[in-house]
Amino acid sequence: MLKNIRDAKINRLFFNLQISFSTPITNLNYFYSVNKFLLFCCLFCFKSLFAQVPVNDSVVQLYGVVMTADSLRAIPNVSVTVVGQYRGTFTNEKGIFSLVVLKGDKIEFSSVGFKNRSTTIPSDIVGDQHSLIQLMVTDTFYQPVVIIRPRPTKEQFARDFVNAKVNDDEIEQARKNNDDAKKRVLLETLPADGREAVSYALTKNAQRYYYSGQMPPQNLFSPIAWGQFIKAWKRGDFKRKKK
Repeated sequence: MLKNIRDAKINRLFFNLQISFSTPITNLNYFYSVNKFLLFCCLFCFKSLFAQVPVNDSVVQLYGVVMTADSLRAIPNVSVTVVGQYRGTFTNEKGIFSLVVLKGDKIEFSSVGFKNRSTTIPSDIVGDQHSLIQLMVTDTFYQPVVIIRPRPTKEQFARDFVNAKVNDDEIEQARKNNDDAKKRVLLETLPADGREAVSYALTKNAQRYYYSGQMPPQNLFSPIAWGQFIKAWKRGDFKRKKK
């Protein structure tokens, strides 16, 4: 009896409510299933929002200084990276660095001439800042033995010193690169780059479009062209050059 009265009240309350295809809600089981689905979506959204809070709280600003273990001397240009991620920084000339990390991240320190060191950010840090002092130990490299011996005689030393090939300095290299003969050879052998090819193509297209729909002028009847030809002939530009 009570169930029938409750169903009658719900039907009377939601009689005017329209859903898809503008049909009234007459099936209570369908109405309850829709409410359950909406409640599930709301709970899922709230759970996603609250799940992001620990991630934001785990962000830590890491400050520190890197020094040598024997003399406590600052080490510049030390690579400070987060293991497993593409994030990192370098120490300045005073060995100081700053990096944003997460709680539980593993930080690796590496530098030429020193052994690699790593440390883990504690997960129970209070606040959003953490500082540390990282000491690094010098790494010793052993090279093979090299024996330096003099020349047997002074004459052999003078001969080898005179015939030794010395590499050109920057000024000499620049002088050779600007040599006219070398530039002519490069101009004849090297292909045109992208800018030259595009400029040449655009120039040819512009000339073709300029005389579109008409005959291009013929320099055979141009007095200016004939004048230039006669001047070049008098200068001897067409004479065969002696090799």
